[in-house]
Amino acid sequence: MNKTPEIPKTKLILGSIILIVGFMSPLLIPLVIGSDLPVSYKNILSGLLAFGIPEIFMIIAIAVMGKPGFEFIKEKVFRYVKRFAPADEVSLTRYRIGLIMFSLPIIIGLILPYSTYFLPISKDIPLWWYLISDMIFVSSFFVLGGDFWDKLSGLFKYHVKVVHDDKTA
Repeated sequence: MNKTPEIPKTKLILGSIILIVGFMSPLLIPLVIGSDLPVSYKNILSGLLAFGIPEIFMIIAIAVMGKPGFEFIKEKVFRYVKRFAPADEVSLTRYRIGLIMFSLPIIIGLILPYSTYFLPISKDIPLWWYLISDMIFVSSFFVLGGDFWDKLSGLFKYHVKVVHDDKTA
């Protein structure tokens, strides 16, 4: 016997549209910045588009769909996104490649501001260089796998202790 409540299709569609519009509202920020509004209005409106309006639209969407409808949508989205989550365990080679991808942008980011003193040409680095560096850094988390996320989160927890594994020593 299925105890899942029947969710009206129109409420589900309307709530989904409200949810999507709310989460896409930050995309309007460049239009606000490029407008002729006074700077103070631009700042307030941009802030609301980033933090506030998406949350308000989410509350409205939940009110329209109801809790069962929202749970249904949330389950579908998480099931879809879960396919892109990194594997928990990765091979040693993949881990080493991921560590290089993780470390290199950080090291370059630390050295680059000081290198302009010795190499004036490093002042003229194009924007795409920084974008690629950031993409390499973010993709390193997926290459390193889920276990790395646990290690990284341990940096921010006071009571976490390192457990040595003699298998990889």
